Amino acid sequence: MTPSTLSAKNNPGLSPAKRINTIIAWAVITLAIIVTLLPFWWVIRTALSSQKSVIAHPESFLPVDFTTINFARVLGMTDKATAIAAGGSGQTINFWLYLRNSIIVVLLTVAGQTFFSSMAAYAFARMRFPLRNQIFFLYLAALMIPGIVTLIPNYLLIHRDLKWDNTFLGIVAPSLLMSPFAVFFMRQFFLGINHELEEAAALDGANIFTIFWRIIVPISGPPIATLSILTFVSTWNTYLWPFLVGNKENVRVLTVALAIFKSQTPQGAPDWTGLMAATLISILPTLLVFLFLGRRVVNSIQFTGFK
Repeated sequence: MTPSTLSAKNNPGLSPAKRINTIIAWAVITLAIIVTLLPFWWVIRTALSSQKSVIAHPESFLPVDFTTINFARVLGMTDKATAIAAGGSGQTINFWLYLRNSIIVVLLTVAGQTFFSSMAAYAFARMRFPLRNQIFFLYLAALMIPGIVTLIPNYLLIHRDLKWDNTFLGIVAPSLLMSPFAVFFMRQFFLGINHELEEAAALDGANIFTIFWRIIVPISGPPIATLSILTFVSTWNTYLWPFLVGNKENVRVLTVALAIFKSQTPQGAPDWTGLMAATLISILPTLLVFLFLGRRVVNSIQFTGFK
């Protein structure tokens, strides 16, 4: 029995038009779920198939010649001869090194952007200084500037002036301090915090930084956690900037490594099964984050302040 049928039975007073609208709504939702999950299933299906079979039977909706050797190849648990025998190209991914690099970049970016954006947001929300609102408006205008516009100036700064190319600092520099969205997001929360908390702390002799660190940060756990999660996901999936400034293997992140692995095709066809296995493993961190913390993200985005 479909959800639409249950809804209609539980609401016998619904008119025929409303019942039709309910059925259409459920059909649209079901179609949207299928469209969203189909590419993810195709990644799983390809990762669990053998290379030769998946090329011979591209129309199969289920894994062809089910195997898990693709994951073993990606994780470096097989030798080159075994990989070639399994239908792969023989190329390998230094998965653990690239995973380590991605984790370093993500942790640096999340820690820096969350901390500095929160301080900037608190300054815009509470401190009084000349042209505060005008400066904040100009700062928010950066939200309307596509990232590709600042790509070349950032690259020239990192590569030519600072000489930070092929370093973790060069990869995280453009997003380490703060972002317009992060400042706006945190400022909206800080505006809703009761002033009496800060006034009481000021009467006890606390300075502005002590108030921020000892009072504001502890009660701002939900929005800070949400900002950290959003920053984590966006940084983990970033490709273009790490590709430009971090092309050496010792700082190469996982997204760049996957693209290079795809291009290493001495036998002609890309190693799709190995690539999909590596891709599936690489998306597990973000999948787990949203699986366990997704509700907190939604609740915090809807939250408007501390009452």
